[in-house]
Amino acid sequence: MPRSLLFIAVVLSTLTLLAGDQSSRALFDGRSLDGWTVRGGTASYKVENGEIVGTTTEGSPNTFLCTNKDYGDFELEFDVKCDPKLNSGCQIRSHVADKEMTFEYEGKTKTIKPGTVFGYQCEVANAKPTSGNFWDEARQARWLDDISGKPGAEDAYKPGEWNHYKIVARGDHIQSWVNGVACADFHDSRDASGLIGLQVHGIKKGTGPYEVRWKNVMVREL
Repeated sequence: MPRSLLFIAVVLSTLTLLAGDQSSRALFDGRSLDGWTVRGGTASYKVENGEIVGTTTEGSPNTFLCTNKDYGDFELEFDVKCDPKLNSGCQIRSHVADKEMTFEYEGKTKTIKPGTVFGYQCEVANAKPTSGNFWDEARQARWLDDISGKPGAEDAYKPGEWNHYKIVARGDHIQSWVNGVACADFHDSRDASGLIGLQVHGIKKGTGPYEVRWKNVMVREL
């Protein structure tokens, strides 16, 4: 190969690698919660052994560790391990109510208080067939897909173990995979962008404390 062509090939290869590095990054640095804010409740979050640890607080509503930045089209991956007695989830394209808000669905109304986190939530739970499906958190309070008939989806989540999640949001198309198994796959155009949030669910009086852990939280904007 002529030296000029070799030089061009090396430059193009380097630019491709740099572009890849810039488009995929860690949302959690493994050391601190910089870039995140706790919203909605009083559950606690800390960093331990390179993991985000969320712990329930009795009497608290659902709590979310939320990114300070909004994301639109992206590919999100993370590992999560949740106490089998607790359920959790990952918010995407979600929002925090800055005032009292009312939503309507099928003739019913739902009102939320200021400070409430609402939007698409990918479920993390020891309940079939829900893990990997999307719940419309605090808004319409309904499932956005039905994964019960999808091959392997009901058994993809492993209670009490580390589970790998992948979520892709592109335009109005939202998909999820749990441990490599395709789960949710639906279209919804209400939210084009919003925060990413890690949930610690509220618990009943006299129960807990329970923990949920996350690691390897990576996002690639599309």
